Amino acid sequence: MTQASKLKIWFAAARLRTLPLSVAGIITGNALALQQVDFSWSVFVGALMTAISYQVLSNFANDYGDGVKGTDNAHRVGPKRILQQKLLTAPSLFRGIIITAIFSFILSLGLIYIAFGIENLKWMGLFLFFSLGAIWAAYNYTIGEKAYGYYALGDVFVFVFFGAIAVGGAYFLQTHSLRFEVFLYAIALGGLSVGVLNLNNMRDRENDQNVNKQTIATLLGHKKSKIYQFVLVMGSLVAIGTAIGFNQTYEWTAFLPLLAAIPLSIQLNGMARTQQPHAFDSFLKPLALTTFLLSLLIFTSKWLEM
Repeated sequence: MTQASKLKIWFAAARLRTLPLSVAGIITGNALALQQVDFSWSVFVGALMTAISYQVLSNFANDYGDGVKGTDNAHRVGPKRILQQKLLTAPSLFRGIIITAIFSFILSLGLIYIAFGIENLKWMGLFLFFSLGAIWAAYNYTIGEKAYGYYALGDVFVFVFFGAIAVGGAYFLQTHSLRFEVFLYAIALGGLSVGVLNLNNMRDRENDQNVNKQTIATLLGHKKSKIYQFVLVMGSLVAIGTAIGFNQTYEWTAFLPLLAAIPLSIQLNGMARTQQPHAFDSFLKPLALTTFLLSLLIFTSKWLEM
């Protein structure tokens, strides 16, 4: 196997298509901090790089965990995984996980230093805790006997890391403070990110049931999972609308984020009509990209308000 072929396999394992969703919360948190006098582009770029590294770590770990457990089998509906196709050995992929975890932590240390220096020890300690928590969460989602992704807890962790920590953490790194608007946008980004996971779990529901993997989708079933998806998306839109109203800025630029409601409504309508589990796969990429688009609309809105 050539070096180019090996590199292509590792890129496939990294699942680059998941990266836009991983940075949506970071973009949103920094957008909310744009009007700060001391906005740091170095912190912004550092946060983006760190988020991407943790997403790649999570993807490697997910491939490894589901692969060694046999969850990624011939009956799996979604895209074939690297370990499932035997393109990498389990030890090789595990080494990749360790290397990526170390690299991610180093990036985190650099980001924390840029944001806080060495004077704010308590905030440095808090974000070091978040960094170690992100590594733990990425690893333990599918790896180990007590992998929380097998006990219907994935949605909770996605909401926390893609919503609260991504949006709130990115804003705090810039401003060393928080405000109510940040929490509303964290709810929106977290809810939509959970929606992506829920679509994934709705697609895999039958196979997950066969291998005793519990997800919200396996617990709720087909119809109630659709209702759950509706609540996630509509709840996110309500949070965005509330944030706009709370900010009391009624220029047209303030309403740009609501443009995301158009594709989200179309996707919900299509999802509601879907009956076959495998068909939910077609809604995964659109929702992830719409969430990324939302973050760009928020950034543009805040930029134009400056």
